[in-house]
Amino acid sequence: MLSGQLVGRLFSMAGRVCLSRSSAGLGTIGPVEAAIRTKLEQALNPEVLELRNESGGHAVPPGSETHFRVAVVSSRFEGLSPLQRHRLVHAALSEELAGPVHALAIQARTPAQWQENPQLDISPPCLGGSKKTRGTP
Repeated sequence: MLSGQLVGRLFSMAGRVCLSRSSAGLGTIGPVEAAIRTKLEQALNPEVLELRNESGGHAVPPGSETHFRVAVVSSRFEGLSPLQRHRLVHAALSEELAGPVHALAIQARTPAQWQENPQLDISPPCLGGSKKTRGTP
């Protein structure tokens, strides 16, 4: 049975959802993923932050943290164009984007937009970076 203090804390957190999904489904969070989460929380105070490490689906060594997909839902995005929203995310993650992160897919939505479609998009399968695997000569 839950204690009164724990129940109170759960209710106070009910308005914010923060999820992490590793590509392997193991839920292991590495240092780059943790840094991304912390910086986005501090910069954008998101109502929803879904972060997925998709590195395992690419031609990188096991355990890499190079490819991410993020859904950020924040009232800070109200009245901003998609480009302006992406710039805010890029500014918050400038250090990671200059170094370990090779690819970042961003869904930056307002709370109303998230209510209409509350799910993280799915990336297409990686083709391995070789033109031959893409069917070109």
